[in-house]
Amino acid sequence: MKIVYTVGGLLSPNGMSAVLSSKINYLAEHTDYDLYMVLTEKAGVPWYYYIHPRVKWVNFDINFDELDIMPFHKKVLYYFLKQRKFKRMFSDYLMSVHPDITVSICRREINFITDIQDGSKKIAEIHFARPFYRKFQKSFFPEFLNEWISKQWIGSFVKNLKRLDKFVVLTEEDSLNWPELNNLVVIPNFVSSTTILRSSLSNKRVIAVGRYSWQKGFDMLIEAWKVVNTCHPDWQLDIYGSGDNTLYQKQADSFGLSSVVTCHGPVENVNEKYSESSLFVLSSRYEGFGLVLVEAMGVGLPVVSFACPCGPRDIVKDGETGILVSPSDVKRLAEKICFLIEHQDVRQSMGERAVVRAKMFSQEQVMQQWIELFENLMK
Repeated sequence: MKIVYTVGGLLSPNGMSAVLSSKINYLAEHTDYDLYMVLTEKAGVPWYYYIHPRVKWVNFDINFDELDIMPFHKKVLYYFLKQRKFKRMFSDYLMSVHPDITVSICRREINFITDIQDGSKKIAEIHFARPFYRKFQKSFFPEFLNEWISKQWIGSFVKNLKRLDKFVVLTEEDSLNWPELNNLVVIPNFVSSTTILRSSLSNKRVIAVGRYSWQKGFDMLIEAWKVVNTCHPDWQLDIYGSGDNTLYQKQADSFGLSSVVTCHGPVENVNEKYSESSLFVLSSRYEGFGLVLVEAMGVGLPVVSFACPCGPRDIVKDGETGILVSPSDVKRLAEKICFLIEHQDVRQSMGERAVVRAKMFSQEQVMQQWIELFENLMK
């Protein structure tokens, strides 16, 4: 079986590239498929991610990233020119390779992939939940125009999705957001590396992990910690992630929490930090999946999480492996953190069940679902 993956880029660390590279490498190591990979980023730059030598690859060197620094009017023109070049090169490539299956990641190629008559089955996988995907927002446009463009943009997207052989979403929750489609498949993300590390759940330490952005809701978590600190001043909150943490540390300091809340940068082995903690908190406003929940649960941490769209409801068994809280309910978030701090027996039982639950999102389990999907398409 020949499979072509569109990856886009491997130059910098990001969740989607991490998952895609792990998928491709797993297939290279565990199947006899002929694997191909299409890149579009600037050529000649070292990759951040390792790719198995069995994988054949091509880089079209289109460099869509340079659009990010262009003014809007220039960006529109150059996007059109680059997209036209991409379509021509990708079409020629598929016609020469003649794959059995072509996999899109719902980026620029989704606009034309089903037009290419190369004979391959077309699959797309999306790494974002629909409520927060293709939202057009320009401050110099009136709101009604932003909303109209967003509506047209998502409408065009759905029209292209209908023509696919299969469309893969990450959660059962998000699958309900696509009522127009009858080609849906749910396959979650996975944790690519397992660990034997386990938390004793005895350290007075709570952990959160994610990039420093509005989406991750660390501002709400720090606000909740004001309440937690009042009841449990001997407990520590440690946040780890990439990006600028200055504003979040300043917020904690302004609340008088500088001695108990620390905003760290990213760490190479986050499992060690999980194992040194007794509770994981996810305070996101939204997620595509929430893989950090699975990572923490795999080390035996119970979790307290906002039941934000989409992911936590699929991953966390409320009352069994953790506690789900209504989205953005800071007061309730603080209460449930305090509850698990005060009840070590509950932490212990939830942590034990969390380890079992996390195994459902192992690489082996999830990749078998992908292999089954590929095999069934070819029957």
